[in-house]
Amino acid sequence: MKFMRVARLDDTDEHVYENAARVGEPAVPGSFVFTFSDRDPTLFEGKEKQAFRHGFLGTRSFGWATVVVVDDIEEGEYKSVIESLAHHFVSEYGAPSMEAALPVARQEAEYAAGLCEHEVNTLLAVERAADEDGIHEAFKTVQPRADWEGEGQPVRVWDFFRDE
Repeated sequence: MKFMRVARLDDTDEHVYENAARVGEPAVPGSFVFTFSDRDPTLFEGKEKQAFRHGFLGTRSFGWATVVVVDDIEEGEYKSVIESLAHHFVSEYGAPSMEAALPVARQEAEYAAGLCEHEVNTLLAVERAADEDGIHEAFKTVQPRADWEGEGQPVRVWDFFRDE
């Protein structure tokens, strides 16, 4: 089965999120964090706003990541993701029991797996917005451009230049 794993292109996540997810850990979209909140996402600022707008949630650290990669996952690890999410629902969101939390956790994991109908190693990004109708998500694949040929060197997506 395919599932999302946290990926990093650089160390930006360490700076833009209060808690950055760890590279390689399984991830889910994590919109439940904002759905379960009593706060209006349109009023978020700073790191919280960044997590809302562009974050995937790691299922071990419960930190945020800007991109994930489609990867294969073993059945045992997939079950571990569901259990980890269920524990999180009980400890952080007041689910009354693991038995009550497991179906919701399973639904979140199934949703994440359903977004992975791409080739392994495909990068995914998310854009989230909120309005009076609720939270809306759009998922995008990040494709390398044909002109990103590295010619024996690492491919650089951007370069840094000094201001004159």
